[in-house]
Amino acid sequence: MPSTQTAVIVHSGGPTPVLNASLAGIVAECRRHSEIAAVYGARHGNTGLIADDFVDLTVADTDPLAFAPGSAIGSSRRKIEPNECERILANLRRRQVRLLFYTGGNGSMETARLLDRLASDAGYELRVIGIPKTIDNDIVRTDHTPGYASCARFFAHAVRDVGEDNRALPPPIEVVEVLGRNVGWVVAATALARHYEDDPPHLIYLPECGISPDQLCADVERVYRRVGRCLVAVCEGQRDASGGWFGAAIDSAQNARNALPSNMGSVIARIITECTGLRARAERPGLVGRSSAPLASAVDREESWRCGEAGVRAALEGRSGEMVAIERCEGTEYASRMTTVPLELVAGIERKFPLEWIAPARNDVTADFLNWLSPLVGEVKLHPRL
Repeated sequence: MPSTQTAVIVHSGGPTPVLNASLAGIVAECRRHSEIAAVYGARHGNTGLIADDFVDLTVADTDPLAFAPGSAIGSSRRKIEPNECERILANLRRRQVRLLFYTGGNGSMETARLLDRLASDAGYELRVIGIPKTIDNDIVRTDHTPGYASCARFFAHAVRDVGEDNRALPPPIEVVEVLGRNVGWVVAATALARHYEDDPPHLIYLPECGISPDQLCADVERVYRRVGRCLVAVCEGQRDASGGWFGAAIDSAQNARNALPSNMGSVIARIITECTGLRARAERPGLVGRSSAPLASAVDREESWRCGEAGVRAALEGRSGEMVAIERCEGTEYASRMTTVPLELVAGIERKFPLEWIAPARNDVTADFLNWLSPLVGEVKLHPRL
């Protein structure tokens, strides 16, 4: 390894409220080591890697970015084609890049692994470290992912506040569609909105457990008869009893990671109205849920920064082909430490919400899950009531 090295940061996939915190953590840690002469960010992820388009972060004031949503250097869902690999390697050689930090979810970790192998097969000494990032919380081998707690915090507050509106002027059945793709981690977190037994969400549905339209409507009618209103939290990728998507329209955009319903909340609301005769409406905060900086979790932002720092230290220790992971420490007070795991153990593997944390009726979550989640999200306060 040369005496002076250049580092590159790449963002891949959807941003989070704290993605820039890991970027700032990487840059801050790089500046502590004299052997790292320069730090660059690939503009819009793989697009910048391929086009040799980089922004110089060496002396940029990146610390304030830790509180900004989105991605300061841009991100991309673009896949690297086989005929682009040599071009990327040539770009890295020309800039004498020896440290590469690739930030993203489980799909992005596949690309990080590809880049690690590409350099190794070419005999080019490049240390590739994955930095975890996804609101979906679907990466294995880490207690949780940076970005998840902030998105969970947003949707817990959103459900709390929509619930207050519904309490004031029932009876529309409120259906809140929650981010999360094919896993129920974020929608499960809406349970933190509750303070009393009849607080919303009254029903929570997760993709890991399919539900028939008849059962869903029966659940809604039971809650409505009891409290005079009902708020349903449902994941955007919720499955019906047959494994389908209730006939929802499918988002098949060319750059989509994979197929996903584009109107789940509206479809569920229509089914409820047609089946029960109760008026139902859907709310879809959508990308607001992953870009709401004011509701970002303080723990999440700090851990995102620390993941960036840990990635730099791992690379300087000679590690490559690994991802930073968060390990929860034992004890009554929440604490975490950073470790690393081989990319081959996480790349492309989707982490589902544990079935043991889903209530037997399949329309709620357990107290054990909320105990696990609460220290990550922080307090969701109760609004004053008469």
